[in-house]
Amino acid sequence: MFELLAATPALPLDEAGKYVAGAYIVFVVLLVVYVGIMAAKLQRIERELRELAGFAESRANGEKAAAEPPEKVGA
Repeated sequence: MFELLAATPALPLDEAGKYVAGAYIVFVVLLVVYVGIMAAKLQRIERELRELAGFAESRANGEKAAAEPPEKVGA
């Protein structure tokens, strides 16, 4: 098997340029897709964190209101 690989000639530079450019294009496309996926995940996490902060704030406000004595209506 190694002899077969050693016996095959290298691509001429005029033909190899297309493959190198193609490899760079594939790499950049994969990189952009990866960054897009990470950005979508970050937005989802931020949205969920805002929801949790809202739940925690409303719960804290509810406990504070329950701890305060009710105001006297007729006094």
